[in-house]
Amino acid sequence: MVFLKENGAFNPAPYVTRPTMPNRQAIALISEHGDPAADIGKEEAGGQNVYVRQVGESLAKLGWQVDMFTRKTREDDETIVQHSPHCRTIRLIAGPQEFVPRDRLFEFMPAFVEAFQTYQAKYHYPLIHTNYWMSAWVGLEVKKTHNVQLIHTYHSLGAIKYQAVPNRPPIASTRLDVEQQILEQSNCIVATSPQEQEALRTLVSHLGHIEVIPCGTDIENFQAIPKSEARSQLGFKPDEQIALYVGRFDPRKGIETLVRACAQLKENPDLRLVIVGGSDPTQPDGQERLRIAAIVEGLGLSEQTTFSGRVGHDRLPLYYTAADVCVIPSHYEPFGLVAIEAMACGTPVVASAVGGLKFSIVPEETGLLVSPQNVGAFADAIERILSDELWAKKLKKQASERVQRNFSWSGVAAQLSDLYRRVLAQSIAHEMLVGERPTDPAPTMTLHTKTLTQVS
Repeated sequence: MVFLKENGAFNPAPYVTRPTMPNRQAIALISEHGDPAADIGKEEAGGQNVYVRQVGESLAKLGWQVDMFTRKTREDDETIVQHSPHCRTIRLIAGPQEFVPRDRLFEFMPAFVEAFQTYQAKYHYPLIHTNYWMSAWVGLEVKKTHNVQLIHTYHSLGAIKYQAVPNRPPIASTRLDVEQQILEQSNCIVATSPQEQEALRTLVSHLGHIEVIPCGTDIENFQAIPKSEARSQLGFKPDEQIALYVGRFDPRKGIETLVRACAQLKENPDLRLVIVGGSDPTQPDGQERLRIAAIVEGLGLSEQTTFSGRVGHDRLPLYYTAADVCVIPSHYEPFGLVAIEAMACGTPVVASAVGGLKFSIVPEETGLLVSPQNVGAFADAIERILSDELWAKKLKKQASERVQRNFSWSGVAAQLSDLYRRVLAQSIAHEMLVGERPTDPAPTMTLHTKTLTQVS
C-alpha cells in the first residue's frame, strides 16, 4: 500500500493497481433497489436514486473511483452504466431480472451478496457506503468475510414507518433487527438531519456513531428562472396560482391530503394543482395514481388539476419556478429532496412537520410546516402564501439563499469524503498499532466508534 502526503498529513488512500484508475481509491456505494441510473419518477425511483447518483458523481470529482451497485430489474438494461470516467453504476443479477416490490425483495439479497463479492474479488473496496436497510444487510454480510469499513444511510426508518401501519408486514421484524445491527456495528451512520439522528437514538439504539451530513441538490440545475418564461414553456397561464406536488405516487406521500386541501380552496378560480410524477398503471404506484385521480374527480377538481407524469431533471426546474408554492404532504420524510430542489428554484414550500423537513425548511422564512394529514392546516398554509404576494417574494429569496449556503452536492460530497478518509485512516492505524486480525470486526468497530467521537 502506498501513501500520499498532502498538506503535511498522510493520505491513507492507496494507489489502485488498475491501469485505468491511477492514484484513485476504489469505493463501493450499494443501493439494492434504488438504481442510480434509473429514470427518476418511475416505480421505486425517487430520492434515494438521486442521492446515490449525485453523491457518487461528486465523490468521483473529488478523486475517488466510485462503483455504485444496484439490482438489475430488466434483461435489456445495460449491466454497466458509465456516468463519468471514474463513476459507474453496476447492475447485479440477484433474482429475476424484473421489478420486485421492496417487501418481497429481501429473499434475493443473498444472491446480491454473492454477485457483489465477485467484484470485491477483482477490485478491492476497503470502504462500502450502503443505502437503505437491505443494502445494510448486504454490507454486514460482506464485512463477515472481508476487511471493509462500513458507512450507512437509512433513507427510511422502519421504526417510524411501522408506527403508522396497523398491520406490520412479515418482513418488519427482520428490518428492525437489521436497522439496529447496522447502527451498532457499522463504522458510522450518516444521518441526513438532526431529526433523523434523534429518531435513531430514541427508537433504534444508543450505541454506534452517527454524523449528520445533509442531502444536497444540483444548484447549477435547480435555480430560479423568470416565472413567465417557465409558464410559457409548460403551457400554464400567467394568472394561474399553481400548487405543485413532485414525487412518487405512494399513500405515505400524502397526495390525498393535498388534493382534499385544494378542494377546500377550489372557489379560487385561479387555483391549479399540478402533480408531477408517476409510473405505468400496472405498477403499484400506477394504481395509487388512479386512486388519486378518482378522488380528484369526485371532489370536482378535474378542470383545475394537471397530472404531468414523469418529468426529467432537466425540466423539473421549469415546474418548480412556474409554481407559486410546492407542497410536500408526506406522512414522514427522513430528509425530503423535493423541498430543497423547490427552494433552490425560489419556490416557497408548505410541508408536513416531520423528519428532515423540519431541518431543511425554516418556518416563516422559507415556507411553512403543518401537521401531517391535516387537510385544513394544509389548505390554510397554501392560501396564506397564495394570498400574500409581497411575503411570498420574501420567502422565495430566502429559500434560494438557504439552499445555496447549505445544500450543494459538492458540499455534501466534501463532508462524506472527509468522513471516508478518517474512517480509512483509523482502520489502517488500528491494524498497525493493535495488530487485530483483519476479519475480526468487533474490536475494530469499538475502536472506530471511540476514535470518531474524539475527532468529531
